[in-house]
Amino acid sequence: MYQDYYGISDYLINIADIYSKRNDWPKAVHYAERSLELAQKYGLKEQVSVSNLKLSELYEKGGDTAKSLKYYKDHITYRDSVTNLKAVQQMADLRTNFEVSKKQVQVDLLKKDQEIQHLKTKRQRNLIYAIGFSSFLIILLALGLYRRYKFIKETKVIIEEEKKRSDTLLLNILPEETAQELKQNGRVEAKKFESVTVLFTDFKSFTHYANILPPEKLVESIDYYFSKFDAIMEKYGLEKIKTVGDSYMCAGGLPFPTKDHAEKMILAALEINDFVKRSLTDDSNCQTRFEIRIGINSGPVVAGVVGSKKFAYDIWGDTVNIASRMETNSEEGRINISENTYALIKDNFSCEYRGEIEVKNIGRMKMYFVNEIGSL
Repeated sequence: MYQDYYGISDYLINIADIYSKRNDWPKAVHYAERSLELAQKYGLKEQVSVSNLKLSELYEKGGDTAKSLKYYKDHITYRDSVTNLKAVQQMADLRTNFEVSKKQVQVDLLKKDQEIQHLKTKRQRNLIYAIGFSSFLIILLALGLYRRYKFIKETKVIIEEEKKRSDTLLLNILPEETAQELKQNGRVEAKKFESVTVLFTDFKSFTHYANILPPEKLVESIDYYFSKFDAIMEKYGLEKIKTVGDSYMCAGGLPFPTKDHAEKMILAALEINDFVKRSLTDDSNCQTRFEIRIGINSGPVVAGVVGSKKFAYDIWGDTVNIASRMETNSEEGRINISENTYALIKDNFSCEYRGEIEVKNIGRMKMYFVNEIGSL
């Protein structure tokens, strides 16, 4: 009777394989789970092992490494259980054969006294063979268990390494707190931050160079600058948001609110500006050099993750739009800040009032240039 359920369970696994090849992951998982439930209900250990393995493969394909690892562990447990049961049965058969052999020798001794010596020799020979054969089986079993243990250990190491690599890649895309929330809940709730400082940069004449430089040379030059910008962001504990063409966007005061985000952003902006200026006279790497405009604004933003496959951490709000306008209205080699940012940093930095300047789609706004570090 159980053989019928075994066939049904195996049939469900085959259906799961078909949907998996069609990239219909939810149906594939559904039929694999049905196969597992049927095997567990009727105690089909071997089929339980097969179903767990299939679910592990499907969840690995779906990117859920935690569930994949869970089902893989269950697969190993049941597979070892089936293997151990067979080994015990083999040992029991050997023991039974040995006992039968002993009884047969005793019966033969009672029937024919004259064959006692012959039977003793035969029994000793059989005993040696049985012991040798049993020892051989035990050695094979021990070797098999050792290789299985080693395989499981190596597999765990590989899974851990892949998990670490996945976590590292995720942290390169999202802030640590946001990445943890995404892994735990499968999604990220948008959050409002009341006080954040946003910075935009833009290279002068980039469009002109983009039309005349080979693509690989252009990308190499941009990477030269953006790699340094990334290092500066990390130095001051600021968050890189994204790059669009030659524009670099970052923010301070998120995902963890801080009181000194504006000051840190000004220090980072000064260091970026200094690096770009020094690069104009340094042609050691034969890179194309640019001049830069920098704009900064402070205020509330909404932050969250967009996308379901290629995740991207982004921020929205008028604060972001005004920061972009600060960059547009800046000058080459200068750091242009809004009145909001000026109010936060005026006690610690020397600034130059520019007056009220017309801003596209916003109106007239007060702007300030931040002086170089030497002028503080």
